[in-house]
Amino acid sequence: MAIDRHRCYVCKKGVTFGNNVSHANNRVRRTWRPNLQVMRILDTDGKIIKVKACTSCMSAGKIHRAPRGVPTVA
Repeated sequence: MAIDRHRCYVCKKGVTFGNNVSHANNRVRRTWRPNLQVMRILDTDGKIIKVKACTSCMSAGKIHRAPRGVPTVA
């Protein structure tokens, strides 16, 4: 499985679009990206895979890192 570019593996959070609005009410398009970190996790098959997960899922305990010293399956 390829790693999605700007999408969380757990909650599927992605890029959000909107406007920067100045004091003079000028509007400029911009994007908000989630804070994604690459981490190694244990898959349901017992394999270790690399995924991108947002820091809010990591701190909420929705996903756990794989133990160190075990090789990654490509």
